[in-house]
Amino acid sequence: MIVNLWLLNTKIHLAVDAHGMPVRAIVTAGTTADCKQAITLIEGINAEVLLADRGYDSNAIVEYAIKADMQVVIPPKKNRKEKRICDEYLYKLRHLVENAFLHLKRWRGIATRYAKNTDSFITAVQIRCIALWLKVLV
Repeated sequence: MIVNLWLLNTKIHLAVDAHGMPVRAIVTAGTTADCKQAITLIEGINAEVLLADRGYDSNAIVEYAIKADMQVVIPPKKNRKEKRICDEYLYKLRHLVENAFLHLKRWRGIATRYAKNTDSFITAVQIRCIALWLKVLV
């Protein structure tokens, strides 16, 4: 049996709302940079604030968010020449994203990556997101 190593090393990119509920999920290869998926992840989402970690700090993301009328709360990378001010109070709310990942990975199939192909894995992630929403709505 030949297993594609790319499939065993994946990364989930997740956008959540103000309550920490998932609104969009993307699965990529584990070696893909976070900043390459950010615009796809936030495209078409109405938000007042964009909270993200340092991995999402790039000029393209900041410009896109500003054009979409979002306040950017991303700490600058340590090697950035032009340091931006980051609202530390708002940045503390980023734990909502980490909590969403915690809820996703409570499902053993996602945490241990049982799915053999990417389509099955993203489907499992989406089903888990639906289950999280159903807990709130029902």
